[in-house]
Amino acid sequence: MAKAETRVLTAHVSKHLAEKVDQAATRLERSRGWVVKQALSAWLAQEEERDRLTKEALADVDTNHTIDHQSVLAWADSLSTDDPQPVPHPWS
Repeated sequence: MAKAETRVLTAHVSKHLAEKVDQAATRLERSRGWVVKQALSAWLAQEEERDRLTKEALADVDTNHTIDHQSVLAWADSLSTDDPQPVPHPWS
């Protein structure tokens, strides 16, 4: 199995954050580097998903696939009543 090419990244973090990384590493019986790699990977995945969802939302706006503000307010207001309205959809 071929070994992946790696690079070293350096970041200055607060003492408090470094201590939390150390605590997590101890609790998980993993290295500090492993904890940092897991956290960085999770954050990058989250940011990629946020970017994807933003682009999807902007495409919906471009195609007028939206719900008007008044419909959302009426739906939200109905949630505290005995007869809540169905969730509004762009095609309704």
